[in-house]
Amino acid sequence: KLSGAYRLSVEGAPYRDTTPLARALVEVAPERCVWGSDWPHVSTWTPMPNVGDLLDLLADWVPDEATRNRVLADNAHRLYGFKS
Repeated sequence: KLSGAYRLSVEGAPYRDTTPLARALVEVAPERCVWGSDWPHVSTWTPMPNVGDLLDLLADWVPDEATRNRVLADNAHRLYGFKS
């Protein structure tokens, strides 16, 4: 699951230092990646992230639109067995 950038980031918002890891995961197994907001944000050691900013970061993590659709919808559809 591609999520929790605010937990992994050393730099803090906007969490750009997490992009290389996320891109590596997507490059190796795009058919196995799903995105998550990581809500509810229960972290008490970092400021609560803005979910809109996290979603914007996804465009950096997965720049290809077709792959991003796969990560946001197709993979979850298959994983959870949603009916079309």
